[in-house]
Amino acid sequence: MNNSNKTKPRLRFFEDAPGQQHIVESDQYLYQRPIPNHNLVVIGTGTIGQEHMRVATLLGRAQVHGIYDTQKHSMDIAEENFASYSDKALVRYPDLESACNDPAVDALFICTPNYTHFEILQTAIKSGKPIFLEKPMATDLQDAAATEAMARAYSSFIQIGLQYRYKAQYVEAFYEALERASLGDIKTISLSEYRPPFLDKVAQWNKFNSTSGGTLVEKCCHYFDLINLLAQSQPLKVYASGGQAVNFVDLERDGKKSDIDDHTFVVIDYANGTRANFTLNMFCHDFSEELIVSGDRGRLKATEVFNFHQLQGAKATLAIEVGELGPSKTMDVTYPALIEQSGHHGATYFEHIAFVDQLEKKSVSAATPLQGLWSMIVASAAQASIASGGAVDINQFMAANGLAHYTND
Repeated sequence: MNNSNKTKPRLRFFEDAPGQQHIVESDQYLYQRPIPNHNLVVIGTGTIGQEHMRVATLLGRAQVHGIYDTQKHSMDIAEENFASYSDKALVRYPDLESACNDPAVDALFICTPNYTHFEILQTAIKSGKPIFLEKPMATDLQDAAATEAMARAYSSFIQIGLQYRYKAQYVEAFYEALERASLGDIKTISLSEYRPPFLDKVAQWNKFNSTSGGTLVEKCCHYFDLINLLAQSQPLKVYASGGQAVNFVDLERDGKKSDIDDHTFVVIDYANGTRANFTLNMFCHDFSEELIVSGDRGRLKATEVFNFHQLQGAKATLAIEVGELGPSKTMDVTYPALIEQSGHHGATYFEHIAFVDQLEKKSVSAATPLQGLWSMIVASAAQASIASGGAVDINQFMAANGLAHYTND
């Protein structure tokens, strides 16, 4: 055993069900780690790239073999942080082509700023390797549609980083609403997020529509993905009202003022009669999300509260209300602390499970490029509605953007 292990966190593995292996820290015991079966390269070593590095190590079924970023300082920080929990030496690639085409690597994670996704993907896809592409898949619908078309013809697979579908409260909500049909036929969906402003990024790219795609694309594609999954239908009409009220109103960079929305209300009509609304507020002190799904037999309420400034872990709950039609219940569905704190309240951990399962040719329910495109269609239509002040007819919107053929998929 390398003596340097004595300075690393002690990790203990246990199984609470066959095939479900988890990790806990232990200062008293050192257990043998499982041998990873796959090598990963992380392209983009900022906040989300480093989260994927931690989670891959935590899961243990794959290992980070190397990293690449155009910013040397970002790679320095990522490598230093990685060394705090892993003894593995990282390969630092000098350019994107060598990062994508290393024969020792099995899969690529693209975790760069939004506006670079499409350009990087065009190099990565030449490798023929499985690709994880962070959300949003692009910053405009044309590049998103081109990505989806490339994915259809790809010899391997592309998984989109819409990990909110793996948050504990939404996993349970999907199971109750869609698998068990506890609510009957779904009629209305209401989803909200209240949170602090966007965090700092390299060159503050997330504060400008041109580089982020806009708040509803950058941040809210997660929520439109959730709503689309629950509605199980294509949207027909989108109306939105929103703007920039508080955040970054005085921020200017290279002569450009920040133009990112910090609040919005969105209403969506679906072809099957389901109606949905989404609320975003990004000038709150802490994080909270709430989903309410109502059907003809009952109502579901899923919540997540994260006291960011008090440095407390998130708490996720689910309530089912069906009245005289059956038993109602309220449950704490929060993931175990080590998983919950690993990134996005445990969602990234289960997102990695889905990705590695796909690597191993298992059938999974992971976010596809087509689903990523539809999340962007709703987001982009909502942003167009804010700009115009009127409702957006999705069929007309799709035709105007050269996407009419997707309405028949």
